[in-house]
Amino acid sequence: MSDNGQFNVNCSIIKLMSNESQKADRRVQKTQQSLRNALIELILEKHYDTISVQDIIDRANVGRSTFYLHFRDKEDLFRGDWQRMLEYFVGQITPENLQAGRIFPIQEIFEHLKDFHRLYRALVKSGKIERLFGYGQKYLAERIEVRFQNGFNLESQTAIPFPILANYLASEVFSQLKWWLDNEMP
Repeated sequence: MSDNGQFNVNCSIIKLMSNESQKADRRVQKTQQSLRNALIELILEKHYDTISVQDIIDRANVGRSTFYLHFRDKEDLFRGDWQRMLEYFVGQITPENLQAGRIFPIQEIFEHLKDFHRLYRALVKSGKIERLFGYGQKYLAERIEVRFQNGFNLESQTAIPFPILANYLASEVFSQLKWWLDNEMP
């Protein structure tokens, strides 16, 4: 620190910049959430393929340039929400669950998804669900494999290669999820 107090001034500027960054991050999060909510509302109202970016930005009350600042297109917006949900699934793979014999806490995950049954029905009606589940299964399998390789000492406990095990688990989760939703969530 110099005698003229420049160090303190610089620290104050950095702190101010940090606060501005946090405000901007909250604004970005709020905008992105508004766009996500708008897309979901629109999916519940009409066929996915008929929804345009203009419909989304009108519903979210944001400008076109703001939309494209955050997303490439409506698929990018939709895929981002889907990936967040899949990351939630992957986050449930913990050493504690593995030790308890539960790789996925399926019951808890399905309880969480009950609120999305209307959205699922709308996606089925739109013909979007098969592609979405296919993408989800592939993404989930990749994330499970990474999780197994990086976070768990399973190599000595299983003779099944991680890619096969991860794909099996992801396909079973999606198979059960589809069955559960198609049968009105028994």
